[in-house]
Amino acid sequence: MTVRRTLFGAAALLALAPMAFAAGERGRDGEVRIIYWQAPSILNPFLSGGTKDVEAASMIIEPLARYDENGNLVPWLVEEIPTVANGGVSADLRQITWKIKPGIVWSDGTPFTSADVKFTWEYCSHPEGGCAQLTKFEGVTSVETPDDLTVIVNFDKPMPNPYGPFVGGESPIIQKAQFENCVGARAPECTDANFAPIGTGPFKVVEFRPNDVIRMVANENYREEGKPAFATVLFKGGGDATAAGRAVMETGEFDYAWNLQLAPDVIAEMEKGGKGKPIAGFGPLVERIMLNNTNPDPSLPPELRSVSIIENYEQKNPHPFLRDPAVYKAMSMAIDRPLLVEIGYGQAGKVTCNWVPAPEIYNSHTFDATCGVQDIAGANKLLDDAGIVDTDGDGIREKNGVPLKILYQTSTNAVRQDFQALIKQWWSEIGIETELRNINASVFFGGDPGSPDTFQKFYADVQMYANTFNGTDPQAYLANGLCDKAPRPETQWQGENISRFCMKEYDELWKKLSETADIEERAAIARQLNDMAVENGMMIPLVHRGRLSAHSNTLGGVKLNVWDSELWNVADWYRIK
Repeated sequence: MTVRRTLFGAAALLALAPMAFAAGERGRDGEVRIIYWQAPSILNPFLSGGTKDVEAASMIIEPLARYDENGNLVPWLVEEIPTVANGGVSADLRQITWKIKPGIVWSDGTPFTSADVKFTWEYCSHPEGGCAQLTKFEGVTSVETPDDLTVIVNFDKPMPNPYGPFVGGESPIIQKAQFENCVGARAPECTDANFAPIGTGPFKVVEFRPNDVIRMVANENYREEGKPAFATVLFKGGGDATAAGRAVMETGEFDYAWNLQLAPDVIAEMEKGGKGKPIAGFGPLVERIMLNNTNPDPSLPPELRSVSIIENYEQKNPHPFLRDPAVYKAMSMAIDRPLLVEIGYGQAGKVTCNWVPAPEIYNSHTFDATCGVQDIAGANKLLDDAGIVDTDGDGIREKNGVPLKILYQTSTNAVRQDFQALIKQWWSEIGIETELRNINASVFFGGDPGSPDTFQKFYADVQMYANTFNGTDPQAYLANGLCDKAPRPETQWQGENISRFCMKEYDELWKKLSETADIEERAAIARQLNDMAVENGMMIPLVHRGRLSAHSNTLGGVKLNVWDSELWNVADWYRIK
């Protein structure tokens, strides 16, 4: 059933009509048209780990600070970035104080205050809320609001990187008045709030059709005079990357197309259309295969299927063979990563066996010697030596009597389906049978707790996708490997530890990272965590991907940002006359 929400009635819909505007006036450039072929399904990033949802929401709700196109932390809703030097971060690193800019109001005209910031923490940290961004608040013990413009965040230990809470597109502020009755288990039920959050950003929602269309109008209460330049936004979702790229570079129907996951020759041919151009940049985005550390057998009841049950760091519901190092290492060895890069990304891809390949200081070189070399013979020998052999002559190996049969799922996308076909073939050469499944991207990344097809629910043996993190410090991102961050029914199937990976040594090392201030030491620990996750079967990294999007030749002000939302500076976009 299609759910449709029209939020502001006739008055706001009139704002969509063409109007005359003076030069420099807000709304002077008419409509901007954006296409995300992975369609947003919700506009509350705390209830979705999908990048497309986070980025669509970033046009409406904002964090206190964010990262610019160069990875620099910049103030957004605050006066300055707190540091030890300016007194905003305590000498013992256990407290950070933010000073909100005076005069900021929500799109409904009410004051934006420290109470909204505190409430956002309470909302996300509620144990029954299933917050998808919980790692951003790791270590927070309290949020104080001594006055309307002051926010004090207290941590349970020294926090060398205190810029997790309320920083970046994944950790924006939501309005207390709108969401205060939507806390805990009620969070997914508040459809109007989740589909049309009141925000401080340059636009506000008029209409939202999940997995289809968002219509927005300029926020008349936006804090910067003359911004945004566009009066309305048509945000179209769905289709595929090919259609999105053509809509910008060949037909000119749209102004901005996100995440053009297409082969290099396809992009080059589109650019000949003359209507737009591709833009690219490398951040920490990695295409990977996630390994289910738990048992996804469909015969299991919901409380057991793909659910992590841990006692003293021992998995009580383990996958029948993917926890065996011989299996997942052989699967990795069988993959020809250079070929994947060549057919899928060209210059916009690099071979990697790392979870965190950027910034460079965090890029481990442990796997460099073997990562770019396919070794089918070595993979077969590894399995043979482990006693995982084909005993009945059907071409499929068994472990403890269980055939190595894998359900391999990903989102629907031409490049990903090419990858699936190749990897299925390579795995067949080492005695692993693979069933392929692809799911509409809007559903796969949607976070709907009632859907069996989300990447969080992970009802498969392995799944492939890419994700990244905001900013240049991977501490919160690496927290995605902590035992207690696994999605489960009682958290509405939200949680960042998608593989259900659990390792005491990893948790202890991450704690050390969170307490270490020296940048070189932090980098060394982060590289160790990266290696630990890969060596112990959280994932099989494939390609370090550049972000590739496109904008029309008449759209100005675009600054591709690989460290935050791509739409981070949409208030500065304008029409080139």
